[in-house]
Amino acid sequence: MAAGSGERVAGRTRWGKFALIVILPALVLIPLLVVFVGIVFSESDDRPLGGAAQEVPCANVLRFGGAALPPGAQPAGICTREGWQDLHYRAEFRMPRADVRDWLARTYPDAPAPRTEFCPDEDADLCLGLGEAEGLPESVSADTVQVSVVHEDAGTARVRFAAFTL
Repeated sequence: MAAGSGERVAGRTRWGKFALIVILPALVLIPLLVVFVGIVFSESDDRPLGGAAQEVPCANVLRFGGAALPPGAQPAGICTREGWQDLHYRAEFRMPRADVRDWLARTYPDAPAPRTEFCPDEDADLCLGLGEAEGLPESVSADTVQVSVVHEDAGTARVRFAAFTL
């Protein structure tokens, strides 16, 4: 039979076009799948884009939030920085209980008075939450600062300081 008569010629198939349609997307998707599996099973960090907590000097944490360690303060644990896009700084320290309110007033003069109720930390005896509208100075790198104070005994307060961007 003639090839132009409308009948198929024996031995000719369309497998080439089919293979092309299947192989091209696979060539794109396989490298993406390999990268995804590598990120998921990576042991270097819990977060694929980084940002795990790193130990930093406590002075850096407080400076980020517009503060400084008060006189007589002693770090109580590790001060950390974490984040990739948004930054979260945390510090804990002990200081003389009688000096806490004065330190807060000197550090954040435009802030409202610290609260004794409705604190984010349930065990806090005193807390202060600051943002741009709540008395946080414009020169501070952080967008928000949270301070929680627990009275450990008659003379000592444990201060939890957090400063972060949004």
